[in-house]
Amino acid sequence: MLTQKLGSPRIGSQCELKKICSVSNTDKARPKIFQTGSRASVQLKLLLILLLLCSSQLLFAQQSSLSGKIIDSATRVPVNGVTVTLTPGNHVDITDGNGNFYFKSIGAGRTITISAVGYKKRISTTADFQKNKVFAIVPQQTQLSDVVISGNSANPYKALSEMDVKMRGVSNSQEVLRMVPGLFIGQHQGGGKAEQIFLRGFDNDHGTDIALYADGIPINMVSHAHAQGYADSHFIIPETIESTSYKKGSYDAEKGDLDVTGAVDFHTANAISQNTVKVEGGQFNTYRVLAMVNLLGEKAKANNQSWYAASEYRYSDSYFDNPQHFKRFNFFTKYHGKISANNWLTLTASTLYSSWFASGQIPESAINEGKVAYYGALDPNEGGVTSRTNINAQLLTTLGEHDLLKNQLYYSRYKFDLHSNFTFFLVDTVNGDEIRQREARNLYGYNGSYFHEGYLGDVKVTTDVGINARLDVTDNSELSHTVNRYTLVSPIKLGDITVFSAGAYISETFKFNSKFTLNAGLRFDQFYYKYNNKLASDTTLRGVGVYKENNNIISPKINFYYQATDKTQVYLSLGKGFNSNDARVMAATGGAEGLAAAYNADLGTVFKPVKSLLINTAIWYGYLSKEFVYGGDGGTVDFSGRTQRMGFDLSARYQPVSFLFIDADLNYAHGRALDDPSGQNYIPLAPVWSSTGGITYLSKSGFNGSLRYRYLGDRPANEDYSLTAVGYFVNDLVLNYTQPKYEVGLTINNLFNVKWKESQFETETRLKGESPVDGVAFTPGTKFAALAHVSFFF
Repeated sequence: MLTQKLGSPRIGSQCELKKICSVSNTDKARPKIFQTGSRASVQLKLLLILLLLCSSQLLFAQQSSLSGKIIDSATRVPVNGVTVTLTPGNHVDITDGNGNFYFKSIGAGRTITISAVGYKKRISTTADFQKNKVFAIVPQQTQLSDVVISGNSANPYKALSEMDVKMRGVSNSQEVLRMVPGLFIGQHQGGGKAEQIFLRGFDNDHGTDIALYADGIPINMVSHAHAQGYADSHFIIPETIESTSYKKGSYDAEKGDLDVTGAVDFHTANAISQNTVKVEGGQFNTYRVLAMVNLLGEKAKANNQSWYAASEYRYSDSYFDNPQHFKRFNFFTKYHGKISANNWLTLTASTLYSSWFASGQIPESAINEGKVAYYGALDPNEGGVTSRTNINAQLLTTLGEHDLLKNQLYYSRYKFDLHSNFTFFLVDTVNGDEIRQREARNLYGYNGSYFHEGYLGDVKVTTDVGINARLDVTDNSELSHTVNRYTLVSPIKLGDITVFSAGAYISETFKFNSKFTLNAGLRFDQFYYKYNNKLASDTTLRGVGVYKENNNIISPKINFYYQATDKTQVYLSLGKGFNSNDARVMAATGGAEGLAAAYNADLGTVFKPVKSLLINTAIWYGYLSKEFVYGGDGGTVDFSGRTQRMGFDLSARYQPVSFLFIDADLNYAHGRALDDPSGQNYIPLAPVWSSTGGITYLSKSGFNGSLRYRYLGDRPANEDYSLTAVGYFVNDLVLNYTQPKYEVGLTINNLFNVKWKESQFETETRLKGESPVDGVAFTPGTKFAALAHVSFFF
């Protein structure tokens, strides 16, 4: 193979150098020309020539390559994603998961510039850096001028995500998802239920078409009792999040199931620089307490060992007339340490418990007729209980030539019990239509990958290969017709579900020069489904017993990156993704159309016209093939045809002065169902126009804050657009006074107290004793809600 591995010298072995540089003491075989009267002079000249040859080759060996590691000066842990620039020549590398960077050929007299968002820029010469390959960078207030547009980054959203997390922070669990430009969420079943997600013209439901991960653990639950891909991220404590990486579209070979509109990875901090205690309290009987503490001292930190724990408890009655009595408890702990010269071990454990009552969705007609208040409830028994416990072990091994080997094992124990009533007395005019969805699940998984950088001539080649395996074992997945929460009227679905999926991928990145980079990837996924039906009355199946099906899919990806200037990157991404289907759909349809293929294309650019302005814009296209869908609320299997979407995204980040940061995102999507006639082919609830943005103020005196907005335009609520899901414009305000030892602050949601509808659906409903009505049912968004907090740092 022609590839030259990292760090391999261009000269011969040490023994060969000794042969070149050695001078024999005997002259028996010396040619006669060297036996003249000027013999000593000639010998001296020859010796000098050989010494110069050796020294030049040794110098070349020293200057032919350069490698190093970047660590955080406060936590002493490696920093991933740091931009290292070698000038002159403007050669760029990005640190890997272990903080390593590498240059094949550096020459003499070069300058190294180390840049990372939220850190002081560091400049050194190659001669100085050779003496200290471990380089500590110092945290500082984030500056947009620190952002480097690099063709080495295979993620065009890298700069945006880094800036947003550093500048805006994460104040609550909902803000975790809102970090993705163009992503909107809606809550319609109380604070303990996963949010409804909207992105790129998709109503992703609770995660059907978007893949979410936390430290490599999949958040989505396949064949869930409520919805395929159900993704409840509330087990993440917001203050533990160090960074968020995301990609729109299905262009990453590493990502498999549910990667249709994109994927989001949440990364918790490997170490914390200080302890924190935080207390919050506000309207609607809302309060929260948080503690984050280091469990090891400074001596352990110096030895590359970190262990901390975080825990939170939250309670709220919320703004509804029917108190939610919402409770959530979270605990999280993480160990990250260097256990040998080449191995880093990361261990995490977390647990979540949450319970709540919900006001649910209210028909517009009932409010207009005065039968229920805007913030009222028609069935006060709605709500649920859920829990999730995670154990996660990751081993990062540095092999020869700085190759990386990653191994991850994870386990989750998950329980879910939800009570809903969407139609009230439509079907059962006596008992009502309340349903119960319940499951208990064990989730086992493994992720493994090998990362190698080398050279094919002067072309830098990066290889990333990996495998994923996941086993979901769900006992007694249940859908029942109930009354008063726990009284059974009739069972609808009951069975055990087993889903095993395995995937393998390879991703090759070719950096041809400082301008052009090509990434090509290929992924294969195999699925095995088993459903043990325990209910003879289930009409979607052929009786009780075990149903087995399997399916597979191949997903190619290709990405082009062109570094037009040191301030401008242009990219074209093409890829195929997919979402899997519910095991009960596979059982009912004999495995037909089990995997829905999605085809995506993006053409975009990231550029900085001036050092204080960052812009990302893209036009995109998406196509989703036909699929069968399991209706978790009714236990039925529905069919939907092909859909097509296209649109554009525009994001801008501007920092006119060091203490002021302005951000704005504008998104447009045009979506239609391809198999339906014109005028009846709208995609219900699909976002059309949306925008978010805000102004953040950061002063050296400690005063800081932000004023933000969210805008979601009107959109069709049904296929012929005879019903409208009304848009909204909402503002939030955050004010803080931060000092080294403490912080006090105030957060206000819905600053101007507008009435808005957070989640909306076309629903046929019937109130008791009345006729059915087909219209929009909705959950109102929050009223003006103020929450104060005080934090102590030590």
